[in-house]
Amino acid sequence: MTTSASTTAARCPSLLGVFAHPDDESLLAGGVLAQHAAGGARTAVVTATWAGNTTRAAELDAALTVLGAGEPRMLGHRDARNESSAPGRPRWCDVHLAEAVAQVVAHIRQFRPDVVVTHDALGQLTGHPDHRRTHRVALLAVEAAGVGRLHPEAGEPWQTGALYAATHPHSGTGDLGPLLSGVGKTVHSVPDEDVTAVVDVTPWVVQKWAAISSHTSQLRGGRALPALLSRLDEATRIRILATEYFTRISPGAAPAHTVHRRLTV
Repeated sequence: MTTSASTTAARCPSLLGVFAHPDDESLLAGGVLAQHAAGGARTAVVTATWAGNTTRAAELDAALTVLGAGEPRMLGHRDARNESSAPGRPRWCDVHLAEAVAQVVAHIRQFRPDVVVTHDALGQLTGHPDHRRTHRVALLAVEAAGVGRLHPEAGEPWQTGALYAATHPHSGTGDLGPLLSGVGKTVHSVPDEDVTAVVDVTPWVVQKWAAISSHTSQLRGGRALPALLSRLDEATRIRILATEYFTRISPGAAPAHTVHRRLTV
């Protein structure tokens, strides 16, 4: 029998992030992860790429510690644009879809979250193929995790209460647009009406920036977003990081562009 997630207004829902790379969790949902952890909720992050013995894995561990999101849950696949991320492993984009879904299903059933957060279908601002792949896998995994006949080896079924895609509306890219286009990156955003949750994470923005800064390898160079953010004045950086945007995908979209104190089931 399928178990259903439940929550009350008084309880902060447990939250599982499913993201492509180390640092995605901090950049896209670091505020809500810190917020839900501070509210007493269980939080965790599944990361699709990079091997567990790499520098990026150690940075992820440090960032999750800052956010209160437990130990890294790394699938260990190769980044589509970095062969050294997991030598000898297939690219995340090339892993058979059923295998990729089964891996995420196992984490969902083990963690049993009220809410899952992942990338949007556009691949977040820059449209990275690993982001788009993770979006597709997470959608299928959330559905499959609740069906006992699917992937029985992955544990007892669990139906997540809500699935959200982290995203950016057209109106929310004012500072980010020039920042990214200035280094030759295309900015992908969605119509404002597609955003169904706008979360003010100002109380956790210092913690969020500390988590982003834990990814020290990404603070070097000229194109990585953490490096670009590190060169901004503090006021502009806070303005960019203090709001997180989400589209509720299932079990049904919430009213458009609702300001939430946190993500809800």
